[in-house]
Amino acid sequence: MKRIYRTLLISASAVILAACSAEKFDYGMADMPGLNGGYYEPSSPGGPQEGNSFDEITENGFISTKEQNVSTFSIDADGASYAYMRRCLRNGYLPDKNSVRIEEYLNYFTFDYPDPQDDHSVAINAEVGTCPWNPQNKLMRLGIKGKSLKSTQIPDANYVFLIDVSGSMNSDDKLGLLKSGLKTMVGYLKPTDRVSVITYSGSVERILESTLASDAETIRAAVSKLVASGSTAGGEAMKMAYEEALANFIEGGNNRVIMGTDGDFNVGVTSTEQLVEMVQDYASKGIYLTVCGFGTGNLNDSMMEQISNHGNGTYEYIDSEDELTKVFVNERSKFYSVANDSKVQITFDSTKVEKYRLVGYENRMLSEEDFENDKKDAGEIGAGQTITALYELVLAEDYAEGAYATFDFRYKKALGEESLHLSMEIIPSDAETETMSENFCFAAGVAAYGMVLRNSQYKGLSTYELAFDLVGSGLSYDPHGYRQQLFEMIAAAQGIAAGF
Repeated sequence: MKRIYRTLLISASAVILAACSAEKFDYGMADMPGLNGGYYEPSSPGGPQEGNSFDEITENGFISTKEQNVSTFSIDADGASYAYMRRCLRNGYLPDKNSVRIEEYLNYFTFDYPDPQDDHSVAINAEVGTCPWNPQNKLMRLGIKGKSLKSTQIPDANYVFLIDVSGSMNSDDKLGLLKSGLKTMVGYLKPTDRVSVITYSGSVERILESTLASDAETIRAAVSKLVASGSTAGGEAMKMAYEEALANFIEGGNNRVIMGTDGDFNVGVTSTEQLVEMVQDYASKGIYLTVCGFGTGNLNDSMMEQISNHGNGTYEYIDSEDELTKVFVNERSKFYSVANDSKVQITFDSTKVEKYRLVGYENRMLSEEDFENDKKDAGEIGAGQTITALYELVLAEDYAEGAYATFDFRYKKALGEESLHLSMEIIPSDAETETMSENFCFAAGVAAYGMVLRNSQYKGLSTYELAFDLVGSGLSYDPHGYRQQLFEMIAAAQGIAAGF
């Protein structure tokens, strides 16, 4: 791909960029680390996204507070949508708009949120500022952080690696990359963690019984022998993996199936509905699920997202060695859940807010009654993990000072327990003197970028330039350089859109 150099442009709203002040730089793709590092050529010989399956997204619209002043949703801790977008840009095309889930773009990144300072496993925070893409409106940011734990504080793990070795996985960017990631992860496990390996193609096989991670060479040797061929009996394999996890269940531990696949199930249990029913049943028994998607050409994104949502887990897309490091090394603590069935409920003051719109989370919406229903499944938050959500607000004409809304949050420390409750009032600062946080500016930039990629009807003044400027105002907290890398993505997307 050609080098794309661009200079930061003046935003449509000088007020916003003054509030989100930061030193500005020029960036080009050639100057940024990681865009092509550890990258594999696409496995699909067809069109850019031919054969991939995405559920259609109908964006959330504005809701009148006089008609409905309560908004409720389950948190989403996935990151697959963002990584898939990066894969597309590396191959010179923009992602399918239905692959762009803005909540996953936001939650791909770790935000600089405070840890809980009490007995809670979660801390919440919020702020309100001017909306960058609609300056006459307000933007409200919600922040949630799961308690950070040292490695010595994380209980022992019982992992079952469920590996797709069907013929469709026979490429370096699929099985080859998956094998590399699992072997890398083993080196970071505690000696007392346990690992099993189950494979599936035309048949299902347990190639490694539950083994202590202290015997890392035995585990790596089993993974190294994997070869792809045959059809895909995924449903049957999932059942075996869950039974393996139950057979070696660690009370109070991290019992988890880690599945690596392109999602091409064509033998046995194949319907998403049947798979969802299966994972829900085992989730109720304390078995978590992490789904890692690989490759292009027959990527069943819709199935993998749904089973991870219902299986008390997360969905990641692995496009490179760098992403393997992120998921399996840098952020491996997220595999241990500190907050289960996590739900958000916002109650707006209709005398202050006329309308509101939740940005993203379209397939995570809940009814008002679901919030206090402890039997209702919701999302999980890993140790040290942050969750971010944005609401665009239209204020009432003659609103008075005071709280715009109440932010309520429910979660369980352990599955099956009663939920715990956190609450705070969201009070904006003086709009004339406010200086918005880097968290606010960065989140707004990510959302603006997602709306441009989707060509959202709600994008307002959002452009690649606006997204670039806002992201540039939120770079001081960037432990692993993932925020910096977003500059490449925005520049690459703008270049592709312009026909470079």
